[in-house]
Amino acid sequence: MSALHWLSLPLSGAAEHNLAPWAIWHARCMVLAWSVLLPLGVLAARYFKVLPGQNWPQRVDHPGWWTTHRVTQYSGVVLMTLGLVLAYQMGSRSSPLASTHAWAGWALCVAGWAQVCGGWLRGNKGGPTETVLRGDHYDMTPRRLAFETIHKTLGWVCLLAALFTTALGLVVADAPRWMALVLALWWAAMALAAITLQKRGRCVDTYQAIWGPGA
Repeated sequence: MSALHWLSLPLSGAAEHNLAPWAIWHARCMVLAWSVLLPLGVLAARYFKVLPGQNWPQRVDHPGWWTTHRVTQYSGVVLMTLGLVLAYQMGSRSSPLASTHAWAGWALCVAGWAQVCGGWLRGNKGGPTETVLRGDHYDMTPRRLAFETIHKTLGWVCLLAALFTTALGLVVADAPRWMALVLALWWAAMALAAITLQKRGRCVDTYQAIWGPGA
């Protein structure tokens, strides 16, 4: 058996792989949302608040990371919601594994929309770049402190849960082996990128990225 033929077989080793069209598009939406767009948005927010060559702190508050984070997160949540709508018609679960995947997916979708709503409620920025200094972020009000803690913690938890839920989905769908391999390599590459950027000191606090390192 050639390597290409082995990779084309389903995870179970079955001779054929057949899925309903709605299941195929459900998987595509969820993988693009939770394995590509949303993780890339997290990496942008954590490691690219100050861009290479930005000449920080002479130039502060670069909007690139914020624009990227919003575009990827909103796009990911929209795709996630579409994937949820497609899966809703499935009805009864065929196995305990499928039920676990479904409940984990529902939890992720709720968490994803909670992140969006939390972003809308984070408060205004304030600071010297605005017309007035006072603001939820500039003053680090209890509202902003709660947002910072919940948003960041829930974001990382969602990524770990997405990895688990995606793996379950591959097994439930009996996906071709090459899909599992590609996704595993992709997640490993993102983890390696995060570790490398962390070691290089690329994680700059939002407060400093916006207003500089001064008191």
